Amino acid sequence: MKVSLFVTCLGEIFYQDVAKDVVEILERLGCEIDLPKGQICCGQPAYNSGYRKDAQKAAKQMITSFEDSTYIVTPSGSCAAMFREYPALFKEDQEWRKRAQAVADNTYEFTQFIVNVLGVEDVGAVYPTRATYHTSCHMTRLLQESEAPFKLLKNVKGLELLPLENSYDCCGFGGTFAVKMAPISERMVDEKVRHVEESSAEVLIAADGGCLMNIKGRIDRKGKPIEVKHIAQILNSRA
Repeated sequence: MKVSLFVTCLGEIFYQDVAKDVVEILERLGCEIDLPKGQICCGQPAYNSGYRKDAQKAAKQMITSFEDSTYIVTPSGSCAAMFREYPALFKEDQEWRKRAQAVADNTYEFTQFIVNVLGVEDVGAVYPTRATYHTSCHMTRLLQESEAPFKLLKNVKGLELLPLENSYDCCGFGGTFAVKMAPISERMVDEKVRHVEESSAEVLIAADGGCLMNIKGRIDRKGKPIEVKHIAQILNSRA
């Protein structure tokens, strides 16, 4: 099965190891991975800020880069959700809307692809620790995927997955929200960190780079002894 990897901006700059883990896991599951060189930002920052024309420029570049792909997989529910928004961006342009729909239909978040397309719920991971999971807003509310990560984590040997109070509450990142509404964002991430501490988890797991960056940044500033990991890092662990 041929899979095209969309690394994402945060993946390229901050989480290169996550992309490596994704590739290694998918290759073990029998996938052949390619990395389209034309990929750029998915356009979500512009789209969410109301800059529709700028978002269309980014979307056209991404559609052109990925429209020949059989499957498009990304380690970000947020970016996958943006791909699904592409047809709406071109509702007045029939040609681009058709191309956008084809790309949207073939796009999956990493865990969603493993569970729903490959039909795998146990990737043979071993990670003995107490952990809790943060559910990102875009992945659950926009992409409407809430089960796949838990199905995979349930089968990680040695992992004790603890409940997180108000797990579906936003961490305060929200892309440009964290910049435009910094005081509110800070209160939100402080609440998230407090709930993570109360869970007694040693590791916080998430599936979106934005959430990881925001929560880890606050945890580090507060000097809390809690690791923050992308779910791909957990699923690729063998020790």
